[in-house]
Amino acid sequence: MKKSLLALAVLGAAAGAAQAQSNVTIYGVVDMALQHQNTGEAAGSTVALDSGIQSGSRLGFKGSEDLGSGLKANFQLEMGVNADTGKSAQGGLAFGRQAWVGLSGDFGALNFGRQYTPAFIAIDSFDPFGTGLTTGTAGSGTSSFGAAHFFGGPSRVNNAVSYSSNNLGGFTANAFYGLGEVAGNATAGRYLGLSGAYNNGPLFATLVYTNAQNAAGDNAKKSILLAGTYNFGMATAHAAFSTIKDDGVAAAAVDARVWLLGVSVPVGAGTVSADYIRYANRNALVADANANHLALGYSYALSKRTNLYTSISRTANDANATMGSDDSSAALHPVAAGANVRMFNVGIRHKF
Repeated sequence: MKKSLLALAVLGAAAGAAQAQSNVTIYGVVDMALQHQNTGEAAGSTVALDSGIQSGSRLGFKGSEDLGSGLKANFQLEMGVNADTGKSAQGGLAFGRQAWVGLSGDFGALNFGRQYTPAFIAIDSFDPFGTGLTTGTAGSGTSSFGAAHFFGGPSRVNNAVSYSSNNLGGFTANAFYGLGEVAGNATAGRYLGLSGAYNNGPLFATLVYTNAQNAAGDNAKKSILLAGTYNFGMATAHAAFSTIKDDGVAAAAVDARVWLLGVSVPVGAGTVSADYIRYANRNALVADANANHLALGYSYALSKRTNLYTSISRTANDANATMGSDDSSAALHPVAAGANVRMFNVGIRHKF
């Protein structure tokens, strides 16, 4: 009897230790909003109930296992959900938001799979709206607009290997490589991203380099982004500057400069956010192709997990500019050249 009790005690202790060494968290976001949008298309304006306007609606699983000696195995699987229809977002991918596994320790973190790019992580950090509120396109779910649209580049890349350093006195670094996996052409579809950041006290600053090859491997879009925020207490200032160029020729070549100035101000249980974005075309063969974007938003916390929000934005395009809708939504809501693109939304977001 004593031996049996001893065995049960040992098994219970072992189970408790195993449970302490590994864990899995289930989490998610459900975000819905009524949104009015006018892109200047012939069909007129659109009013829709959309998912993922402040934050993309999602369901995720993440966890880690303690392997000993400071080494951990980590994973994250995150699916996007269009809560207005119940369909999967990101083109119907099962885990379209994130799907990766990796190791972390004193050396930093090394991850493998579908991951956020260093450029998108930086934009999400300096954008007063956190790539939300003024984002989204009526009727298309979680399309990208606002700062993420103007500064360009994919938010996620497949078949990616990333390395992130540990925090050293506020400094961190990230190296990111996405394999194109095209037979006989190692550069086709390849993605390279490098970033460094400093985040300590009221100051955040980041520098990001991106080199994204097209599917044929004969045209690379390159960008350099410098951005930061400073918290003055009563308000936080946001600023960013980026150069974007590719290897295209003549009028097809991309050559642009993008500026952002913004502010976020805490007001009671809420936050007021505003920004101005200037997209300046530098290709001399393409005239009248600049754009200006203004946005104002407010988020009010009902609790730690639930908030209400609203935002309004306007993008003014020059005669040959069509800013205001990303590629995934252009087929549904094309932006007319020279149009003033307007958005207004009111929504609710719940995190669990």
